[in-house]
Amino acid sequence: MGKSTKMAALMARRATRGFVLFSSASRREIIIKQPTAAAVLCHRLFASRRLAPVYRFACVSRFSTTISVPAEDSITQSILKEKSAAEQGTSDDKKEGQEDKKDEKPKRDWTKISIYVTLAMFGVGGTVSLVEMGRPQRDENGQVVKDEFSNDVIFVAYFRRAWKEMMGYKTMIEEPSREKLLPDPLQEPYYQPPYTLVLEMTGVLVHPEWTYASGWRFKKRPGLDYFLSQVGPPLFEVVIYTREQGFTAYPLIDSLDPNGYIMYRLFRDATKYMNGHHVKDLSSLNRDMGKVIIVDCDPHAYQLQPSNAVGLKKWDGNSDDRTLFDLAFFLRTVATSGVEDIRPVLDYYRSEDDPLEAFKRNQARLQEEQARKIEEEAENKKSVAPLGSWSRGFFGSRR
Repeated sequence: MGKSTKMAALMARRATRGFVLFSSASRREIIIKQPTAAAVLCHRLFASRRLAPVYRFACVSRFSTTISVPAEDSITQSILKEKSAAEQGTSDDKKEGQEDKKDEKPKRDWTKISIYVTLAMFGVGGTVSLVEMGRPQRDENGQVVKDEFSNDVIFVAYFRRAWKEMMGYKTMIEEPSREKLLPDPLQEPYYQPPYTLVLEMTGVLVHPEWTYASGWRFKKRPGLDYFLSQVGPPLFEVVIYTREQGFTAYPLIDSLDPNGYIMYRLFRDATKYMNGHHVKDLSSLNRDMGKVIIVDCDPHAYQLQPSNAVGLKKWDGNSDDRTLFDLAFFLRTVATSGVEDIRPVLDYYRSEDDPLEAFKRNQARLQEEQARKIEEEAENKKSVAPLGSWSRGFFGSRR
């Protein structure tokens, strides 16, 4: 019996607790009577790195298991193959590691170079900006104009002038372009409408759409022409106050209002930039705040004066929309009532989820009450009429 057979038999005896019944030197087989013992031996053999690849189960039956053990030469060859494969794998890993290190070195060098170049560009750009923005002003003759920084050290003076210039740019972006956004109200003999209506364009009057064929287009909201005709002069001074740029909105307003109901146009430069939003400051309109109404779909736009706002849902382009018809009726009702301050009225409806629907419900309730009063008055007249005819018959008619 060879060494491999003896080793397998020994492992079989240990694993199966002595249930090995026969081992043959000629056939190189180990016969195990107990099936569970065969399973234990299988686990032990395959747990051994040196023996697992060379043993094969030749026969498995209900009562016994036969394990074939190859010759010594095959075991030696198998072990040598494993060693050579492991050594070859180790050498390949070393080569790959060396190649990776060679590749990583140029990458690190280029990363350092790019960082240095970026820092140099920022340094040069910052220096040029500091010199250009911080240099003193000169008059027509080329003489330096003295300012509040002229007595400072030259470097400090340049820095403070540049800082002031940057703050000026920041103010120009964040604050409206002028203090009074609208001219003074018209005086007699000209007519000034009593109320001012401020309208957002995008999402309220039009909806932007984009297609491959036509690019960007603006869809007009249903009822826009009727709306402008109802809220225009003499009831309202209509003002478009939009967050869009002037070069985009100006020609669009011309096409939306061919009849000239819109009196003034204000664009993004007239808004106040706050926390990432373009806010419309109605106090800069140069109008009585008690008679200004803003209609917008963005609550951030009127956050400074929410009591003057009628908030609508953003129009999504639905062609069956009827909002402008209801809005026209609501605004005309407010204007014809002649209230001195519209803010309490708008505050009442602003508490509702849909102000226009709440207004329609109130109008329907008011109409029902008026109809009931008319019916009661008619019934009272009918009850008084027979009494009058009886008294005339009793006393006689006068001639």
